This record gives sequence, structure tokens and C-alpha cells, in this order.
Amino acid sequence: MNTGGRLIAGSHNRNEFVLINADESARIRSVQELRGQTCEICKDEVELTVDGEPFVACNECAFPVCRPCYEYERREGNQACPQCKTRYKRLKGSPRVENDEEEDDIDDIDNEFDYMNNGGIGFDQVSEGMSVSRRHSGFPQSDLDSAPPGSQIPLLTYGDEDIEISSDRHALIVPPSLSGHSHKGHPASLSDPTIAAHPRPMVPQKDLAVYGYGSVAWKDRMEEWKRKQNEKLQVVKHEGDPDFEDGDDIPMMDEGRQPLSRKIPIKSSKINPYRMLIVLRLVILSLFFHYRILHPVKDAYALWLTSVICEIWFAVSWVLDQFPKWYPIERETYLDRLSLRYEKEGKPSELSPVDVFVSTVDPLKEPPLITANTVLSILAVDYPVDRVACYVSDDGAAMLTFEALSETAEFARKWVPFCKKYCIEPRAPEWYFCHKMDYLKNKVHPAFVRERRAMKRDYEEFKVKINALVATAQKVPEEGWTMQDGTPWPGNSTRDHPGMIQVFLGSDGVRDVENNELPRLVYVSREKRPGFDHHKKAGAMNSLIRVSGVLSNAPYLLNVDCDHYINNSKALREAMCFMMDPQSGKKICYVQFPQRFDGIDRHDRYSNRNVVFFDINMKGLDGLQGPIYVGTGCVFRRQALYGFDAPKKKKAPRKTCNCWPKWCFLCCGSRKNRKAKTAAADKKKKNREASKQIHALENIEEGRVTTTKGSNVELSTEAMQLKLEKKFGQSPVFVASARMENGGMARNASPACLLKEAIQVISCGYEDKTEWGKEIGWIYGSVTEDILTGFKMHSHGWRSVYCTPKLAAFKGSAPINLSDRLHQVLRWALGSVEIFLSRHCPIWYGYGGGLKWLERLSYINSVVYPWTSLPLIVYCSLPAICLLTGKFIVPEISNYASILFMALFASIAVTGVLEMQWGKVGIDDWWRNEQFWVIGGVSAHLFALFQGLLKVLAGVDTNFTVTSKAADDGEFSDLYLFKWTSLLIPPTTLLIINVIGIVVGISDAISNGYDSWGPLFGRLFFALWVVIHLYPFLKGLLGKQDRMPTIIVVWSILLASILTLLWVRVNPFVAKGGPILEICGLDCL
Repeated sequence: MNTGGRLIAGSHNRNEFVLINADESARIRSVQELRGQTCEICKDEVELTVDGEPFVACNECAFPVCRPCYEYERREGNQACPQCKTRYKRLKGSPRVENDEEEDDIDDIDNEFDYMNNGGIGFDQVSEGMSVSRRHSGFPQSDLDSAPPGSQIPLLTYGDEDIEISSDRHALIVPPSLSGHSHKGHPASLSDPTIAAHPRPMVPQKDLAVYGYGSVAWKDRMEEWKRKQNEKLQVVKHEGDPDFEDGDDIPMMDEGRQPLSRKIPIKSSKINPYRMLIVLRLVILSLFFHYRILHPVKDAYALWLTSVICEIWFAVSWVLDQFPKWYPIERETYLDRLSLRYEKEGKPSELSPVDVFVSTVDPLKEPPLITANTVLSILAVDYPVDRVACYVSDDGAAMLTFEALSETAEFARKWVPFCKKYCIEPRAPEWYFCHKMDYLKNKVHPAFVRERRAMKRDYEEFKVKINALVATAQKVPEEGWTMQDGTPWPGNSTRDHPGMIQVFLGSDGVRDVENNELPRLVYVSREKRPGFDHHKKAGAMNSLIRVSGVLSNAPYLLNVDCDHYINNSKALREAMCFMMDPQSGKKICYVQFPQRFDGIDRHDRYSNRNVVFFDINMKGLDGLQGPIYVGTGCVFRRQALYGFDAPKKKKAPRKTCNCWPKWCFLCCGSRKNRKAKTAAADKKKKNREASKQIHALENIEEGRVTTTKGSNVELSTEAMQLKLEKKFGQSPVFVASARMENGGMARNASPACLLKEAIQVISCGYEDKTEWGKEIGWIYGSVTEDILTGFKMHSHGWRSVYCTPKLAAFKGSAPINLSDRLHQVLRWALGSVEIFLSRHCPIWYGYGGGLKWLERLSYINSVVYPWTSLPLIVYCSLPAICLLTGKFIVPEISNYASILFMALFASIAVTGVLEMQWGKVGIDDWWRNEQFWVIGGVSAHLFALFQGLLKVLAGVDTNFTVTSKAADDGEFSDLYLFKWTSLLIPPTTLLIINVIGIVVGISDAISNGYDSWGPLFGRLFFALWVVIHLYPFLKGLLGKQDRMPTIIVVWSILLASILTLLWVRVNPFVAKGGPILEICGLDCL
């Protein structure tokens, strides 16, 4: 710091320095009087106290604040002075607020300004002393009066001299007599020079005029001061996740320097009983199985053994599902702090760029209007336009999608400025205009109604254009489609076409109707040729990663399905509160948002909302290593998708003890140390093999590689390029972008060259002999690539975050009719079976990495649950068998057994109630989830299991097609739409045989008398449990006509008859020797 020979004073604890002018003739400046000052917050005049003195809120810096603003700041604000950040003390007449009781001293206005009563010096003496000093220093009194009101002197310089301020205006010097007996400096009023002052300077012989004088004008330099104050640093302890605490404090100042998010644990009054009940339920299960195993049913041994095996499997499944929910948490974000930190006034935005991926395949199954709404919601997102790029993957190479996207880009020029001007929510026009809501709420602009009507008319015209395109695309010409210039459409053959890239928005000259810049919009259709495995959605997403890496290379990626629009325009900012946090964001690989849906019936018959999973299971995983990736609504870190390991946590150096002599450890410790060193070296070697990508990049950036002999050999540019090309492919532009941790583009790269390189990276053979789909990008090997991709990232030591904003970030559509819903569940279960039978199965893969054991349990549960269909369908068949045969799986129940059964059922019910309590889930959603677990388990999961076994073991790819039959008109017409599929046969069969069993059991009890009703109760309860769980399935079969389709009845009766005849053949109702005739003892004659 250059002081220029002047004196520096200040406080080390508060990081404040005062520079005193001493190198030129001092100038006299008046100290601004407190009387008549204006409040810097509300601009009202600062009032006087009851004693007639000016009201002073802060005794440290006397920042002018009126009493109402002082009271409001203490009650609603930060309770601190806006200028010096000193906490406001409670003044006389002010009500108490939180934390006032912790202070030992309370300011007393009566004594604060009464210097005479405290043995000090009054204001008049101070004024006289300063007047005497001025007279002795030779400066005329007129200089004091003629001081300009706008004198600008900063009080604090924080160790650096402000070059914008002249050297004669650096500080305020107050005579020693001003302080009196108080340690708190306070600006005094210079009014009556009648009483002599008694100065007590440290150097009496030194003239006071040498130091100089000045005045402080707060209003003139307030904005400049606030700007510089935000740039100063104050150490504040980070309040974040314990996983992120590295022991280092981060520099912070005010609101903009505080953590961008915080973790909210579940209240102990809710979570502690929940955990205790889980432990109690384990004890009850142990006692239950002890009783079940030690008390077999000898006359129905096969039924008893089958039931015990099924119950043991259910218990294991419950453990896998329950314990990952041991540490549920919630999170809260601070969007205002994000803006204060990265969007400073007068400076360009420092928010990180984001590339958004939208994937679609068949425009006839995924309507272009839905895709257009998703794209429009992305383009209108509340984020800097130069930092958003939207990439639409058309994996079907359909000209309908291309033309619809062109129309969408044109309509976006009107829609985007309208949304941002009036803060529209949601920003998907279809859902904004169709929602029944008060669209005038919080709207004050007089032109809003007129512009909204015009925009709605423009959107209806846009819909007509899209519908016309869809109608035209229904009949494809024999020669194929042609483009506007007469050339054939490259994608006429969907399985044999070149790669296509078209930049619709974001190029020079394309702006909205208000001449503002628009986000980039890019159409991408990767190359497809016969004989290549294109890996479906995972391959399309990897193509988008490479294209975006060449064209924009944002450090963060958001992927959404074509039917999931952005419902909350601040969704990207919500994710950046986690990703861009300087401390906690370094180890986050992705931020997952919950899936919310529109267009679902009020009762959610088939549990389409999946609330239990998203509001209970995912919150539990967030307390461990993070939620699993669910395929959409997820913001990724690009470096994590590239297969790099998470940053390692720095461990504190181990403490050593020197109190024992070294020779004490020579005998017993040397061998142990050698073994420990060898084990550590082996572990380092394995870790080095596991994270070879990042080590390779480190060596390449340094330009060297270490040989086995330890010598550093300079690598040629060609060798380094070959090493990276082996991992990322043969594209020098993409390889260069992959090395940029914070994203960015290569300099001096022309758009034509970048497009040519982008076409190369989406070619068919680009991934050959690379690590794409194995260690990089979306992982291949399963139709549910989402689970596998998230599992790989967690295995590399990354963690994920679950973000649940109050306004849902994304909303989509879900199949609400029974057949489509089962088909969707079939695809998910098939992917889990494929992962279970692959080398990436979490049961045996990923050990030695950074995956936590409870997180591993959740991944094991996600790939094991389809196998539960086997014991489930057997267990649901047991009630009918017991009713038809008169046998039961439990012997005669004693009092002890009754207590065990009741305790088990009670623990199941109370566990569900407590989960609903801390997960904020309604009982209707919980019960629908339980019902559909049984429906999906006995249908879709069972078929997925056999289909997966055939595909993996025998190479037979079996598809279950769903065809439409009929539909009714109405708001939820799809709910009653029936589509034939073989998935409906098993649950229908279970329904029929259990209903038959109930009828036979009741008839048998009526014919046998009163004594048979007792044993019948257990069998009836068991059968009714199955029927009640399958009730939504029965309603789906009946549909709106209340009539079951004939084909379902025929197939189910046929299958039920076969099973019944088989059982009669194996274990008939009558004895094998024929009917036994006994003498009844009655004389019928």
C-alpha cells in the first residue's frame, strides 16, 4: 500500500484502515451536523429524540437512519447497520427483538449524549476546543462556513488508497476531547463555542492543523461505497453439507458472499420415532420368522414352505428399500444471493453457460406441438440469453420435426420478449393459455391485457401451422420429401441418412421483435447407417454432448424429455445455486429435480405421479450421496459426464507423538509399517488405474509423462493427441474442448469450421474404439440408461443433489390409461433386469471407489425389484389355493402368534404414516402406490423378467406391442382408453381365481356350520388383501362402460381353468381311493 508518507489508522479485526493526510497544508472542512440529516434508506428527515438530540441508530459510524427504518431493520432485516455492519443495539423506547437478551449492555439514550453528568466534556466544550484550534492554526472562520456541502471523504479504505480521491480528502480527524470517557466515537455538533475545551493529545507540542480536517458526505458517495463494499472480503464460516467441509473458510461479505443453499434436516420429533420404529420392526420381523420357521404346517407343508420363502424375500426387499431412507433431508436455495454474487450491477453476468438437450424420435407418437412448447419454455427461461443454448435431437430424422422447429424459432421471436416483459409463468404457451388461473394477478402494466390477447391469437395461428404440418406428414410421397430449394430431404430413409445440423437461432442478425438477442437453437440429427448399433436414446444424448462441446461447450448440461417443459423459469438458477457454490459445488455431478405431471385424473388411479418415490425415497437418498438420475429434469456437470473422478477431499495431517523413543517401535512396528506401506501403494495403484482419464489429462497439460524409472520424458504433440483421441474420439476441436474444465470455445474458430467438426462427431463410426458409452457420457447396455449413468458417476466419488423448489421446475405428461402405464413400467423393469445381468450390476461393481454403502443398497434395490414379481405372484395365488383346498399356510394361531401378527401389521402401518408425515405425502398417494406396486409386480415386472432373461441369455429380443382399440371423448378420455396387451392376463387371472376362492370358501363355511367360520377368517382376509390391491386394475378393465372386454374374460377364464384342473390333478379334493363312506349312526328307516 502506497501511503505517501501519511499516517494509517484502523482496526485489524474489522479490516478497516484510515489514511491521514500529512504531506501538504491542511484544509479546514466542516463536520456535517446531525441536525437536519436525511435518512439514507427512506430519504425522510432524521427526527429528534425526546431530549431534543438527533436520533442516532449506530454509535459506531453514525450512519443516518431514521427511527422507523431502524425499527424495521431490527425486526425484519439483518439487525445491522448498512454502513459498518455492526449489529444494532436496543435503544431506549425500542421493543426487544430476537437475541437482545444475549447482550450485557443496553444503550441508554439519557446517558449516551450527557457528557457532563458522566464527568466528561460537553458538546459546547468540544465546539469551543475546535474553534480555538482553528484560530491558533491561522485559518479564517469563513473557510469553515464556505465548505462545500458535497465534500467527499471516504472513512474506510481497507488498506488500499483510493486513487479516485485526492490526497487532501482521505480521512476525518477528531480532536481527542471529542471522545470523552466513552470508547465509542460519535460525530458531534459544533454550535456554541462558549465553554473552553480541555484537550489531552498524545503529543501536546504538535499542532493539530498538521493532521488536516474534512467532512463526510454520505449521500454523494453511497452508491460507489456499496459497490466497493461488496468487493471487500470478510471471513464467514461456510454453513453447508458436512461432506463438503474441507476445513477452509471461504471469503464472504454480506448477503452476496454467503452460501447459495443450505440443508434442512427433518425435525427430530419426526425422524427419531421413524428410526426407532424401523429398528422395532426389524425385531418384530426376527421374532416373526423365528415363529414361522419353528412352527411348520405339517398337513400343508408345501404351502407353508412356499409362503416362508416368499416372506423372506419380501423382508429382504423391505430392508433394501427402507435403510436408504435413514437420513432424509430437504434443501433450500437463495436466488438473491446468486444474483448478488454473479450478477453485479454494471458488469456482465458471470453465471455459467448451460446447454439444454431435448430428445425426440417419432413426431407421430410425440406430437410436434408438445416438443415446440418445451423448446419455447427453454428459450424464454430466466437466464442470460448469451449463456443458454438449446439442442434438439431428432433421432427419427423427420422433416416434420425440422419444419415444426423452424416455425417454433419464428414464433419464439414474439413469445420470448412477451414472457420476460410480463414475467409469465409457466412459459410454455399451451399450458399458460389453457390453465384456469387469474392471469391478471400481480400484473400492473396497462398494456398487458391487450398484448396477451394479441399473443394468444398469434399462438393459435402457430398451432394451426403445426397442425397443418402434422396433417401433411400423414401421407409420405413415394419419392420422399423435398426441401424448399428442391433437394431431397436427407432423412427420407430413417435408418440410412447422413448427420444434419441446423442453427435456427443464436446467429448474427436473428433477434426478437424488440431487437434483443435470443438463445441459440440448434437442430441435430445424428448419422445412421445399416450395420451400426446406435444405442437408442443413450447414443443420441452422447451425440448431443459432442455437438455442444464443439459449438458452445458450456460447463453444465440440462436434459429434458420432449414432453417435459420448464414450469419454473428460474429452474436453471435453482440448479446453479448448487453447482456454482464455491465450496459445496465442486463435488456435485448433477442436480436432479422431481418429476411433476399435468393431465392426470384427480384420483391418480395408476399412481402416475409417483409421489412416494419423488417425495420420500429421493429425499432419503439426498441425505446420503444424492438421488439417482431419473432420465429427465437433471442438470449435469460436463466434466462428470466425461468420466473424471470427483475432487479428492484434503485430509488433515496426522498427529504424531514424540513422547516415546524411536527404538520402542523398531521391533514390533517396522514389519507393520512395511505392510501398511505396501497396502497403501497397492491401493494407490488401483485408484490410479480407476481414474486414468484425469491423470492422463494432468500429464498432458504439464506436457510430460512419468516413466517407470521416474524420469520425465517430453511427449510430442502427436503422442498427446493420440492418447486423448483414444478416449474421446478423433476430433481435435472436441478434444481441446474436453480439456477445458470451465467450458469455453477455442479462439479464432470460424462457424463454418465448427459446423464441419460438429458433423464429424455425430458420424456413425466416431465412437469406435473409444470409451463413449463405457466410461464417458451416457452408459450403454440398458434401455434405462439413466440409472446406469448416475451409478457410474457416484462410483467415481461424485455426489448429486435433489432440488425441490416450491414452484415445480419441470412438468410433463404421463400415460394415464392402464395399458400404456403398464408398458412404461415394463420398459423400466426391463432396463433394471439388463443392468442386473451386466457387469455394471451394483451388487459386484464399483467397490473401492467413492460409493457409500447405503447408496449402494438403493442401487441394488433399483435393479433387484423386478425379481420380486416371482414371489409376489406366487404369494397372491396362495389365498385362492387355501380357500379351494381348505388348507392354510399358518397353523392354529396361539396368543403369542396373534400378538406377533398384529405387531407386524401395526408396524407396517405406522411406518407408512411417519413416512407420509416427514415426506408430506397424502394417504391417497401412499395407498395408490401400494396398490400399483402389486399391479405392476404381477404383470409388467414379471414380463420384463422373462424378456430380459431371453434377451441377455438367449439373444431373443421380444417386444410387447400396444395397439389402440377405442377411446371416449372427455377431459380424461385416455383414462378409459383400452389397449390390448398380454400384460393384462396375469393380474386378471389372479382376480378371477381369488374371487372364485372367496365364493367357494364362503359356500363351504355355510354348508359345514358355525365351527368352520373361525379358520375361514384368515383365508378370507388373505384373499381380500389381494382383491383390494387389484381393484384399480379391475376398474381399468371395466372402463367407462363398466364392462370387461371379452378377450380378457376369455383368456383369463382359460388360464384359470388350466390352473384349477392342474391343481385338482396334483392334489384333488377327495381321497385317491375314492369317497369314504361312514355309518352316521342314524336309523333312516
